[in-house]
Formats: sequence, structure tokens, C-alpha cells
Amino acid sequence: MTLNRRNFLKATLAGAALTTSGSVLTACAGKSQPVESAAAAPAGIAYNPAAQLKLSLQEGVAPGESLTEKLDFMEENEVVGLEPGGADLAKRVNEFQQALSGRNIQISAICAGFKGFILSEKPETRRECMETMKEILAAAGELGSVGVIIVPAFNGQKPCMPHTQETRDFLCEQFTELGNFAQQHGTTVIFEPLNRKEAFYLRQVADAASLCRDINNAGVRCMGDFWHMSWEETSDMAAFISAGEYLQHVHIASLKRRSMPGEDGDADNYVDGFKGLKAIGYQKYISFECGCQSEDRKLAVVNALNLIRKQWNEA
Repeated sequence: MTLNRRNFLKATLAGAALTTSGSVLTACAGKSQPVESAAAAPAGIAYNPAAQLKLSLQEGVAPGESLTEKLDFMEENEVVGLEPGGADLAKRVNEFQQALSGRNIQISAICAGFKGFILSEKPETRRECMETMKEILAAAGELGSVGVIIVPAFNGQKPCMPHTQETRDFLCEQFTELGNFAQQHGTTVIFEPLNRKEAFYLRQVADAASLCRDINNAGVRCMGDFWHMSWEETSDMAAFISAGEYLQHVHIASLKRRSMPGEDGDADNYVDGFKGLKAIGYQKYISFECGCQSEDRKLAVVNALNLIRKQWNEA
């Protein structure tokens, strides 16, 4: 067997995730959280039996011409979460509330939609980000969403604060304010790490989790995206274990073309990551953020849902 760096770290971190009592180690918190070992868990992994698979589709991913058609499709296929975009969300609160009434579907996360960016060197751009984020957070709270996704800065956003300790301290201050606001509205703000081609500042799940730890605010959480993680993580399982209690949301896509899960064939294997989610007892949403290569979107989504359920059971 060829032992490359990724395999070595996967094996090492998987072992480090357990203590002698069978607890999962939350790396960023520096303490263990006891869980019960599932009977079906493979050697070296302790599973929290509280973990469950809750699937979500972004509004643009769900097949259908209207919101009603999209929700009908989701119900037929036991998808329980809808992830809309944050732009103009406040104007759509009533629309979503009426459309979801009587359905077994809830709003999962809200995907961005804010203006400006928080690490801008320009005060007016930072202020725009804070104000629009608060508008979206308030609407997210009305909809019962788990949180609003934010990226501190994309590579193309200039002028941007340098990658220094002072910048990190500033980010923690700003997100303490946003976290307090989010808590007041019954939701959270969610850091999303991106791959290095899209964002220089925040690239790994553990980095996002360490920010959550330092901010120490129940309104501030993080997420992982299998597509971005395929670029940046040596082990998806270890990345999710490192986030522990701070993990609030997960995005999924095919791992080569960011298409529908399964459309990249054998490359689309999420079992390692699912092991990590099961280890921390993850109960929130795994949401599709992806394109589609097939002309038959309905069939492609159904196949993707079946693949994810199959691999979740295998994990």
C-alpha cells in the first residue's frame, strides 16, 4: 500500500480523534466530548448515535419552474431543507412562510446575499456588509433558518485588510456584534471556508472553527463544503471532527466539476466526511450547492440523493 501524505494524515487524525474512553476529540476546543460507540462503527471511529442525515437543496438546484413545484419535488423525495439566497430575503419571508405551511420542509441555511465585505479597508464597504447582513439575519430568524452564510473576503475584493493578527482580532470583534444580533433573532452567522483560488483568508474548516472558539458566541458558527474541502483538506473526516459543536451547515457537490453528486463517477465518494459527521453527532443539513450536467435534472437529483443516502449508510 502506498502511504501518501493524505492517507497518512487521515489515519493519524482518525486515531487522534478518540480517547481511551471512546470520546471524540474536538481539536479546536482542546477537550473531548463523550459519545457512545455505534455497534456498526469501523475500527478506530466512535459514532454518536444522535447523528442524522437531513438533506437540503438550494432553491436554484431544486427542479421545478415555481417554488411550489420545487417543494412538491422535494417532498416526494424526502428532502427536508430548502436553502434560498439572501438577496431580498426580507421581501420573500411571507412567500416562504405560506409555501412551507403544512409541509415537512424547513428553511435550512441562507446563502449569502449581503453587499460589501467585512475585511474591506474602506469603512463604508464594511458598514454596507454589516447593515445588509443584519437585514438578512433578521429575515432568517423569522424563517427559522439555522444561519446566514458569509465569506469574510473573496480574492477579487480589493482593497482588503492584510492577513495579520490585527485583522483576525478585528474580524472577531465584528462577528461578536453579528453573533449577538443573530442570537437576538434566533439564528446564527456561519463562516464558510473556500478554496485558495476563491479566498485567501479562510480556507480550512479548522480555521473557521478556531475563529468560532475565540469569538465564543453562540450566534457564530462555521460550515464545510465538500467541493472546497477537496482542495484544502487532507482528511474530510478530520476536518469535520475539528469543527465539532461549531459545525452548523454542510454543502455538497461533485468533486471534480462541482456538479450533481455522482456525476463525476467514482471521484464522488463522501464516506470519509460522513464518518466525521457521524462522529460529532451532526444533526443539521447537508445541502446541494452544485450545477448539473444532465439534461434531465429531476433524474440527476434523484440519483444524487440516492447516492448520498447509500454512502451515509456505508460510513
